[in-house]
Amino acid sequence: MRILVVGAGATGGYFGGRLAQAGRDVTFLVRPVRAEQLRADGLRIVSPHGDVTLAPQVVTAGEISSPYDVVLLTVKAYALESALDDLAPAVGNETMILPVLNGMRHIDVLTARFGEMPVLGGVAVVATTLDDAGRIVQLADIQQLTYGERSGGSSARIEALDGLLQGAAFDARSSTTIMQAMWEKWVMLASLGAITCLMRGTVGEVEATPGGADLALQMLAECAAVAAAEGYTPSEEFLTRTKGALTAPGSGLASSMYRDLQQGRSVEVDQILGDLLVRAHKHAVPATLVTAAFVQLSIYQRRL
Repeated sequence: MRILVVGAGATGGYFGGRLAQAGRDVTFLVRPVRAEQLRADGLRIVSPHGDVTLAPQVVTAGEISSPYDVVLLTVKAYALESALDDLAPAVGNETMILPVLNGMRHIDVLTARFGEMPVLGGVAVVATTLDDAGRIVQLADIQQLTYGERSGGSSARIEALDGLLQGAAFDARSSTTIMQAMWEKWVMLASLGAITCLMRGTVGEVEATPGGADLALQMLAECAAVAAAEGYTPSEEFLTRTKGALTAPGSGLASSMYRDLQQGRSVEVDQILGDLLVRAHKHAVPATLVTAAFVQLSIYQRRL
Protein backbone atom coordinates (compact mmCIF):
# COMPACT_ATOMS: atom_id res chain seq x y z
CA MET A 1 0.00 0.00 0.00
CA ARG A 2 1.22 3.48 -0.88
CA ILE A 3 1.25 6.10 1.87
CA LEU A 4 1.35 9.84 1.32
CA VAL A 5 2.34 11.80 4.42
CA VAL A 6 1.20 15.40 4.11
CA GLY A 7 3.83 17.35 5.99
CA ALA A 8 7.28 16.32 7.19
CA GLY A 9 7.38 18.35 10.38
CA ALA A 10 7.44 17.21 13.98
CA THR A 11 4.51 14.76 13.69
CA GLY A 12 4.46 13.72 10.03
CA GLY A 13 8.22 13.49 9.86
CA TYR A 14 8.31 11.24 12.90
CA PHE A 15 5.57 8.75 12.05
CA GLY A 16 6.28 8.86 8.32
CA GLY A 17 9.97 8.41 8.98
CA ARG A 18 9.42 5.40 11.19
CA LEU A 19 7.13 3.86 8.56
CA ALA A 20 9.73 4.44 5.87
CA GLN A 21 12.42 2.99 8.13
CA ALA A 22 10.24 -0.13 8.49
CA GLY A 23 10.15 -0.54 4.71
CA ARG A 24 6.73 0.89 3.94
CA ASP A 25 6.16 2.75 0.65
CA VAL A 26 6.10 6.31 2.01
CA THR A 27 6.16 9.62 0.14
CA PHE A 28 6.13 13.05 1.80
CA LEU A 29 4.16 15.95 0.34
CA VAL A 30 6.03 19.08 1.40
CA ARG A 31 6.72 22.68 0.47
CA PRO A 32 9.62 23.33 -1.95
CA VAL A 33 11.97 24.63 0.76
CA ARG A 34 11.42 21.58 2.95
CA ALA A 35 11.78 19.30 -0.08
CA GLU A 36 15.15 20.84 -0.86
CA GLN A 37 16.26 20.41 2.75
CA LEU A 38 15.16 16.77 2.85
CA ARG A 39 16.88 15.96 -0.43
CA ALA A 40 20.10 17.59 0.74
CA ASP A 41 20.27 16.44 4.37
CA GLY A 42 17.82 13.55 4.57
CA LEU A 43 14.97 13.08 7.02
CA ARG A 44 16.67 13.09 10.40
CA ILE A 45 15.07 11.79 13.59
CA VAL A 46 16.72 12.23 16.97
CA SER A 47 14.97 9.99 19.48
CA PRO A 48 15.37 7.97 22.68
CA HIS A 49 14.07 5.08 20.55
CA GLY A 50 16.99 5.41 18.16
CA ASP A 51 18.31 8.06 15.79
CA VAL A 52 17.94 7.60 12.07
CA THR A 53 18.65 9.47 8.85
CA LEU A 54 16.63 8.50 5.79
CA ALA A 55 16.62 9.46 2.12
CA PRO A 56 12.86 10.06 1.78
CA GLN A 57 10.68 10.11 -1.30
CA VAL A 58 9.29 13.64 -1.58
CA VAL A 59 6.84 15.45 -3.85
CA THR A 60 5.66 19.03 -3.95
CA ALA A 61 2.34 20.53 -5.03
CA GLY A 62 1.46 19.59 -8.61
CA GLU A 63 3.71 16.50 -8.71
CA ILE A 64 1.12 13.90 -7.62
CA SER A 65 -0.03 11.89 -10.62
CA SER A 66 -2.18 9.14 -9.09
CA PRO A 67 -4.13 8.31 -5.91
CA TYR A 68 -2.53 6.84 -2.82
CA ASP A 69 -3.99 4.14 -0.59
CA VAL A 70 -3.48 6.13 2.61
CA VAL A 71 -3.09 9.87 3.14
CA LEU A 72 -1.65 10.58 6.59
CA LEU A 73 -2.53 14.23 7.18
CA THR A 74 -0.25 15.86 9.75
CA VAL A 75 -0.18 19.59 8.98
CA LYS A 76 -0.94 22.20 11.62
CA ALA A 77 -4.67 22.88 11.82
CA TYR A 78 -4.27 26.46 10.58
CA ALA A 79 -2.53 25.15 7.43
CA LEU A 80 -5.26 22.68 6.48
CA GLU A 81 -7.19 24.85 4.03
CA SER A 82 -4.07 25.65 2.01
CA ALA A 83 -3.10 21.96 1.89
CA LEU A 84 -6.40 20.69 0.45
CA ASP A 85 -5.70 21.53 -3.19
CA ASP A 86 -2.18 20.12 -2.90
CA LEU A 87 -3.32 16.73 -1.60
CA ALA A 88 -6.54 16.42 -3.65
CA PRO A 89 -4.91 14.49 -6.56
CA ALA A 90 -3.84 11.82 -4.04
CA VAL A 91 -7.42 11.03 -3.04
CA GLY A 92 -9.15 8.34 -5.10
CA ASN A 93 -12.24 6.19 -4.63
CA GLU A 94 -10.49 3.80 -2.23
CA THR A 95 -8.19 6.24 -0.47
CA MET A 96 -8.23 6.41 3.32
CA ILE A 97 -7.55 9.87 4.73
CA LEU A 98 -6.12 9.58 8.24
CA PRO A 99 -5.98 13.05 9.81
CA VAL A 100 -4.21 13.54 13.14
CA LEU A 101 -4.83 17.27 13.50
CA ASN A 102 -5.83 18.79 16.81
CA GLY A 103 -9.44 19.54 17.66
CA MET A 104 -12.44 18.56 15.53
CA ARG A 105 -12.90 21.34 12.98
CA HIS A 106 -10.74 19.55 10.43
CA ILE A 107 -13.25 16.70 10.17
CA ASP A 108 -15.91 19.09 8.88
CA VAL A 109 -13.45 20.66 6.43
CA LEU A 110 -12.29 17.31 5.06
CA THR A 111 -15.74 15.75 4.70
CA ALA A 112 -17.02 18.87 2.96
CA ARG A 113 -14.22 18.56 0.39
CA PHE A 114 -13.88 14.78 -0.04
CA GLY A 115 -17.11 13.33 1.35
CA GLU A 116 -17.77 11.26 4.46
CA MET A 117 -16.39 7.93 3.24
CA PRO A 118 -12.64 8.58 2.87
CA VAL A 119 -12.18 10.37 6.20
CA LEU A 120 -11.16 8.26 9.20
CA GLY A 121 -10.68 9.36 12.78
CA GLY A 122 -7.16 9.57 14.12
CA VAL A 123 -5.16 10.52 17.20
CA ALA A 124 -1.40 10.99 17.33
CA VAL A 125 0.29 11.27 20.70
CA VAL A 126 3.97 12.12 20.40
CA ALA A 127 6.18 14.80 21.91
CA THR A 128 8.38 16.01 19.06
CA THR A 129 9.66 19.28 17.72
CA LEU A 130 11.38 20.47 14.56
CA ASP A 131 14.69 22.09 15.45
CA ASP A 132 16.49 24.87 13.59
CA ALA A 133 18.45 22.32 11.55
CA GLY A 134 15.25 20.65 10.31
CA ARG A 135 15.66 17.56 12.48
CA ILE A 136 12.69 15.89 14.18
CA VAL A 137 13.63 15.72 17.87
CA GLN A 138 11.59 13.45 20.13
CA LEU A 139 11.23 14.92 23.62
CA ALA A 140 9.63 11.98 25.47
CA ASP A 141 9.21 8.23 25.06
CA ILE A 142 5.52 8.19 24.11
CA GLN A 143 4.77 7.54 20.41
CA GLN A 144 1.24 6.38 19.72
CA LEU A 145 -0.96 6.45 16.62
CA THR A 146 -4.63 5.45 16.96
CA TYR A 147 -7.15 5.19 14.12
CA GLY A 148 -10.64 3.95 13.38
CA GLU A 149 -13.96 4.43 11.64
CA ARG A 150 -15.69 7.59 12.84
CA SER A 151 -18.99 5.70 12.87
CA GLY A 152 -17.57 3.17 15.32
CA GLY A 153 -16.90 -0.52 15.02
CA SER A 154 -14.34 -2.09 12.72
CA SER A 155 -14.10 -2.71 8.98
CA ALA A 156 -12.00 -4.52 6.42
CA ARG A 157 -10.15 -1.34 5.50
CA ILE A 158 -9.30 -0.58 9.14
CA GLU A 159 -7.94 -4.12 9.48
CA ALA A 160 -5.81 -3.54 6.36
CA LEU A 161 -4.60 -0.20 7.69
CA ASP A 162 -3.78 -1.78 11.03
CA GLY A 163 -1.68 -4.41 9.30
CA LEU A 164 0.17 -1.69 7.41
CA LEU A 165 0.97 0.39 10.50
CA GLN A 166 1.94 -2.40 12.88
CA GLY A 167 5.62 -3.14 13.38
CA ALA A 168 6.93 0.32 12.53
CA ALA A 169 8.69 1.12 15.84
CA PHE A 170 5.77 3.03 17.35
CA ASP A 171 2.60 2.03 19.15
CA ALA A 172 -0.08 1.58 16.47
CA ARG A 173 -3.59 0.62 17.49
CA SER A 174 -7.02 0.51 15.89
CA SER A 175 -10.01 1.75 17.88
CA THR A 176 -13.74 1.07 17.68
CA THR A 177 -14.38 4.31 19.64
CA ILE A 178 -12.07 6.73 17.86
CA MET A 179 -14.36 9.75 18.29
CA GLN A 180 -14.21 9.37 22.06
CA ALA A 181 -10.43 9.17 21.83
CA MET A 182 -10.33 12.29 19.67
CA TRP A 183 -12.49 14.24 22.11
CA GLU A 184 -10.43 13.18 25.08
CA LYS A 185 -7.24 14.24 23.33
CA TRP A 186 -8.87 17.59 22.53
CA VAL A 187 -9.83 18.08 26.18
CA MET A 188 -6.27 17.29 27.24
CA LEU A 189 -4.69 19.56 24.63
CA ALA A 190 -7.05 22.43 25.31
CA SER A 191 -6.55 22.20 29.07
CA LEU A 192 -2.78 21.87 28.90
CA GLY A 193 -2.40 24.46 26.15
CA ALA A 194 -4.67 26.99 27.80
CA ILE A 195 -3.12 26.76 31.27
CA THR A 196 0.52 26.75 30.15
CA CYS A 197 0.03 29.56 27.62
CA LEU A 198 -2.16 31.69 29.89
CA MET A 199 0.26 31.35 32.79
CA ARG A 200 3.41 31.31 30.61
CA GLY A 201 4.88 28.35 32.41
CA THR A 202 5.22 24.58 32.54
CA VAL A 203 2.89 22.38 34.57
CA GLY A 204 5.45 22.29 37.39
CA GLU A 205 5.83 26.06 37.42
CA VAL A 206 2.07 26.57 37.54
CA GLU A 207 1.64 23.97 40.29
CA ALA A 208 4.41 25.55 42.39
CA THR A 209 2.51 28.86 42.51
CA PRO A 210 -0.26 29.21 45.14
CA GLY A 211 -3.58 28.61 43.42
CA GLY A 212 -1.95 27.30 40.24
CA ALA A 213 -3.06 23.68 40.57
CA ASP A 214 -6.64 24.75 41.29
CA LEU A 215 -6.66 26.88 38.13
CA ALA A 216 -5.37 23.94 36.08
CA LEU A 217 -8.13 21.69 37.43
CA GLN A 218 -10.75 24.37 36.75
CA MET A 219 -9.46 24.64 33.16
CA LEU A 220 -9.82 20.87 32.75
CA ALA A 221 -13.34 20.96 34.22
CA GLU A 222 -14.43 23.61 31.71
CA CYS A 223 -13.06 21.67 28.73
CA ALA A 224 -14.50 18.36 29.96
CA ALA A 225 -17.92 19.98 30.40
CA VAL A 226 -17.94 21.02 26.74
CA ALA A 227 -17.07 17.48 25.65
CA ALA A 228 -19.87 16.11 27.81
CA ALA A 229 -22.35 18.58 26.33
CA GLU A 230 -21.35 17.37 22.85
CA GLY A 231 -22.06 13.77 23.86
CA TYR A 232 -18.52 12.61 24.66
CA THR A 233 -18.20 12.62 28.43
CA PRO A 234 -14.55 11.94 29.34
CA SER A 235 -14.02 8.70 31.20
CA GLU A 236 -13.12 8.70 34.89
CA GLU A 237 -9.83 6.98 34.03
CA PHE A 238 -8.98 9.78 31.59
CA LEU A 239 -9.93 12.50 34.07
CA THR A 240 -7.88 10.95 36.88
CA ARG A 241 -4.85 10.57 34.64
CA THR A 242 -5.18 14.08 33.22
CA LYS A 243 -5.68 15.71 36.62
CA GLY A 244 -2.45 14.08 37.73
CA ALA A 245 -0.58 15.23 34.62
CA LEU A 246 -1.80 18.83 34.97
CA THR A 247 -0.83 19.16 38.63
CA ALA A 248 2.35 17.09 38.89
CA PRO A 249 4.94 18.85 41.10
CA GLY A 250 8.14 19.72 39.25
CA SER A 251 6.77 18.58 35.89
CA GLY A 252 8.35 20.05 32.79
CA LEU A 253 5.25 19.22 30.77
CA ALA A 254 4.02 21.92 28.43
CA SER A 255 1.91 21.92 25.30
CA SER A 256 3.21 22.21 21.75
CA MET A 257 1.17 25.40 21.58
CA TYR A 258 3.22 26.80 24.48
CA ARG A 259 6.46 25.77 22.75
CA ASP A 260 5.30 27.51 19.56
CA LEU A 261 4.40 30.58 21.61
CA GLN A 262 7.84 30.64 23.21
CA GLN A 263 9.47 30.52 19.79
CA GLY A 264 7.30 33.24 18.28
CA ARG A 265 5.48 30.89 15.91
CA SER A 266 1.82 30.74 14.93
CA VAL A 267 -0.41 28.87 17.36
CA GLU A 268 -3.55 26.78 16.83
CA VAL A 269 -5.68 29.04 19.00
CA ASP A 270 -8.77 29.05 16.78
CA GLN A 271 -8.77 25.30 16.26
CA ILE A 272 -7.95 24.19 19.82
CA LEU A 273 -9.64 26.88 21.91
CA GLY A 274 -11.83 28.94 19.57
CA ASP A 275 -13.82 26.00 18.25
CA LEU A 276 -14.20 24.64 21.78
CA LEU A 277 -15.68 27.99 22.83
CA VAL A 278 -18.12 27.95 19.90
CA ARG A 279 -19.42 24.63 21.22
CA ALA A 280 -19.44 25.91 24.83
CA HIS A 281 -21.61 28.86 23.81
CA LYS A 282 -23.93 26.58 21.83
CA HIS A 283 -24.62 24.55 24.95
CA ALA A 284 -24.42 27.48 27.42
CA VAL A 285 -21.45 25.85 29.18
CA PRO A 286 -19.43 28.36 31.28
CA ALA A 287 -15.82 28.62 30.09
CA THR A 288 -14.28 31.67 31.74
CA LEU A 289 -10.68 30.46 31.92
CA VAL A 290 -10.72 29.02 28.41
CA THR A 291 -12.04 32.37 27.19
CA ALA A 292 -9.21 34.22 28.93
CA ALA A 293 -6.61 31.99 27.28
CA PHE A 294 -8.32 32.34 23.90
CA VAL A 295 -8.39 36.14 24.09
CA GLN A 296 -4.75 36.35 25.11
CA LEU A 297 -3.55 33.98 22.39
CA SER A 298 -5.71 35.65 19.76
CA ILE A 299 -4.04 38.97 20.56
CA TYR A 300 -0.64 37.29 20.26
CA GLN A 301 -1.60 35.67 16.95
CA ARG A 302 -2.76 38.94 15.41
CA ARG A 303 0.52 40.61 16.32
CA LEU A 304 2.59 38.09 14.33
